[in-house]
Amino acid sequence: MAELSKVLHKKRRVRMYVSDYIIYIFLFLFALITFYQLWYVIIGSFSNGQQYASGGVFLWAKGFTFANYQVIFRDTTFWSAFRNSVLRTATGVVVELLFTAAVAYAMTNKYLRCRNAYYWIFIFTMFFSGGIVPMYLLLRVIGLYDSFWVYIIPSMFSVYNMLIISNFYRGIPYSLYEAAELDGAGELTIWATVYMPLSKPVLATVSLWIAVEHWNSYMGTMLYTEAGEWTLTLQYYLKQLINEASGSSGTEYADEVTAKTVSYAGIIVALIPIMCFYPFIQKHFTKGIMIGSLKG
Repeated sequence: MAELSKVLHKKRRVRMYVSDYIIYIFLFLFALITFYQLWYVIIGSFSNGQQYASGGVFLWAKGFTFANYQVIFRDTTFWSAFRNSVLRTATGVVVELLFTAAVAYAMTNKYLRCRNAYYWIFIFTMFFSGGIVPMYLLLRVIGLYDSFWVYIIPSMFSVYNMLIISNFYRGIPYSLYEAAELDGAGELTIWATVYMPLSKPVLATVSLWIAVEHWNSYMGTMLYTEAGEWTLTLQYYLKQLINEASGSSGTEYADEVTAKTVSYAGIIVALIPIMCFYPFIQKHFTKGIMIGSLKG
């Protein structure tokens, strides 16, 4: 009987280890496929446009050249779009984070009247919206159409991010609120000096989500602006480069670049700000997601 128990235990361990290997192999393949897409864009950005168009680019650049980046660096429209995207992302993160965090604080405050009604109204807006045409007409009426603020004001509040932050707030000991209230602090002071400093992990996580959303968005530019000097965003400009047949290669590098390879170079340049921003909040990322989604 003891021998049979040992055999069964050994089989269980073998099955567990095999399942672990399968999971590791799957995750490795998934990571490899994900990384290869980035690697393909990198080697494409360093490839000669004409040689790239002939095919055969898989692991290494073909006809290695910096011409694609030289075209990008000399493109004034690209840098105008880059500037607008940076301003949009920076402003959008600050405005949306502060406004959403303020609403989250109010929703966790027991003194807020009709709190449940507000909650269900917010939830309703997560699943139902007016659509593109009503939004377009509304922006026309209130004067936001074809302005920089069309990127900021309509997106200054996110119900999903509010729920994440409010769940984190509920995990903060209520005794801190009472102590600040006894000291004579008002609601705004309590939120700014007690809740916000203690919420750095979840705020860092939400700021990353907001930043990526603003940086990668191009639909707002396409639908609600004329894509002028102060409204053209980087992702929309890259979309135009990818869709164009001739791209911006009408330069002295016309024999070395194509719209495809130039767009690859633009994509790599556009990735740099997000790649620089992420390491600063990486230590808060996992903690913020777990606490913000589980507490409450």
